Amino acid sequence: MSNTHSVSHSVSIGIERFQHTLYITMKAVGKLTHADYQAFTPLLEGAIGTIAQPKVRLLMDATEFTGWELRAAWDDLKIGLKHGNEFEKIAIVGHADWQALMATLGDWFIGGEVNYFTDPAEAINWLCE
Repeated sequence: MSNTHSVSHSVSIGIERFQHTLYITMKAVGKLTHADYQAFTPLLEGAIGTIAQPKVRLLMDATEFTGWELRAAWDDLKIGLKHGNEFEKIAIVGHADWQALMATLGDWFIGGEVNYFTDPAEAINWLCE
């Protein structure tokens, strides 16, 4: 049985640690799947688990992001519920109204701040404040 959906999608993640703070960069292209979450969730949880009281600052490049498959949206929600208090700041860089709404909704599930930007430099400056 062949897959008739040939839409390209990918996710890349980078994790840097400075003292008790994890700086995570993430770029999502296309629609995220459950398999994408199965690939990067252990990396994220492994990095968070190495710090006694971690603070996480995330830069999400959503300029080529189109959304989630239903199961992947559930995976995303589970991460927010499990680690939400560890996220200090999330900066989402994009160019669509629904991505700005996503930042507003994200504020409900994390203990820190979520902001939406169209300029990556502004997002990085805000994360480093």
